[in-house]
This record gives sequence, structure tokens and C-alpha cells, in this order.
Amino acid sequence: MTGAWLRTGEVAEAAGVNAQTLRYYHRRGLLREPRRSNGGHRLYPPETVTALRVIKAAQRLGFTLDEVADLVEAGGHRHGRPDRGLQARAVAKLTEVEQKIADLQTIRETLLQAVDAGCDDLMACAASSCCPLPFAELTEGGRRADVD
Repeated sequence: MTGAWLRTGEVAEAAGVNAQTLRYYHRRGLLREPRRSNGGHRLYPPETVTALRVIKAAQRLGFTLDEVADLVEAGGHRHGRPDRGLQARAVAKLTEVEQKIADLQTIRETLLQAVDAGCDDLMACAASSCCPLPFAELTEGGRRADVD
């Protein structure tokens, strides 16, 4: 019996990930080195389940694994560096998400205009001055004259 320590499959199941994900996160340095049983099996402390859940939650919030690794590292070294912690990174990620939302809203509006304009042929639309699709912006790198 492993006691409080958990084998790879037990940790993976409890955290809702597969064993390969657990091993990958370990290789990436997101998890501490596991102990080994006498038979060579990896044994993880119970808090590994929480760590895996935190990693997955951070990913769902839009953080990359590199960013998660930085957060984990920053959380382990709180020597007067509040700018490296979750608060500052969450604010930065929120700014990123808000920009993506703005970009998606612009895309949505442009597509709605294309649908309303009856655009059905990209080549014909590209040659038309009333086409709402941003062909001129893509080729000239600037804003179209008829777009506010």
C-alpha cells in the first residue's frame, strides 16, 4: 500500500487528466519530482491533485503552460515581488482577452455586413468598392478610406 502517496493513475483520475498529461506537466517542471516506490512506481503527494486542477483551471482562463509555469514559480518565491504574482498576470491576461473580444466583435460586424451586402463571390466582392470585407486593409496594411 502506498499510504497517503498516490500512484500516477490515481492522481490522474482524481484530477481528471490522463497519465500522459501528468507526466508531461512533470517534464515541463510544473510538478515536483515524485518519489519512487520499491517497485519503481512514481508516487505523488495528495496535493499534486490540487496542483493539476490549478493548472487546468489556469489554462481554461487562457494562460499558456509557460505562463502557468511562471505563475507557479512566482508563487513559490514571494520575496517582495507582488508584480510577478497572479494579480498582475491576471490583469495582463484580462487586457489580452478584452483585446481579443474587441477583435472578434470587429470580425463579427464585418461578417454581418458581408451577409447583409449579399457578398457571394470573393473575387467579385474584392473588386467592388462597396464590399465590406477588408481586402484593401490586408493588401495595403492600412485602414480603408470608407471605414470609420
